[in-house]
Amino acid sequence: MFIFRLLAPLLLAVLAYWGLVRIQRKYALNQQQFRWLIVITAVLLVVLILIVMGRLPIQALAAPAIFILTFALRNAHWLLQLTSWLRGRRTSGPGGGRRSGRSSVNTDWLAMELAHSTGQMDGTVLKGMFQGQRLSALTLTELLELAQACQHDADSLQLLEAYLERVHPGWQENAGAAHGAREDSSAEGSMNETLALEILGLSPGATEDQIVAAHRRLMQKLHPDRGGSDYLAQRINAARDFLLSRIG
Repeated sequence: MFIFRLLAPLLLAVLAYWGLVRIQRKYALNQQQFRWLIVITAVLLVVLILIVMGRLPIQALAAPAIFILTFALRNAHWLLQLTSWLRGRRTSGPGGGRRSGRSSVNTDWLAMELAHSTGQMDGTVLKGMFQGQRLSALTLTELLELAQACQHDADSLQLLEAYLERVHPGWQENAGAAHGAREDSSAEGSMNETLALEILGLSPGATEDQIVAAHRRLMQKLHPDRGGSDYLAQRINAARDFLLSRIG
């Protein structure tokens, strides 16, 4: 019995340490949460050790434990409301309102944000030739170049397409598949002057030479033979053909 009482504190300490490590890994606790968990565990461990060593009668804990349990059961509704209120106070602190009204999603290429109140979407490019720039600061041509660059990252491409659909609603009208490399057999028919000018990065009144030069410059970057996609190449060709037909 003496040996058991001697080894019990050590055994309980080892089990407590093992349990803390498992909980921290499973629930990914932050430092503050983990410190509180250590304090609570230490208090419980001391109580258990005192009980095992016969220094603290169980009867001395029974009455307070029963009182606390009864109080918690009778006032569970109010306790839950208090917990919700405290969480609300914490999230509504400095910058809290802004975070609670905004969602964010990160991929390898993009850090996207969505404002709940307005539905406005924007994001920051994380790598590539447009690294550090906001999507709202890029032209449609640059956004298409970004789409070509991240076409092998399905998550990034999906987010970028969602942004394009909000900001440039007609950018993929009558396109084939909704993801990945696309084929747009009716690209020319769905083209309009505003969209064509945006794709080629031109201003209204562009001359034939300017249209041809812009088309050549983009195709050198986005042609399928140079690592681009068929969909982007078809949209660029459709934009050129539409503008040239208007001049002719």
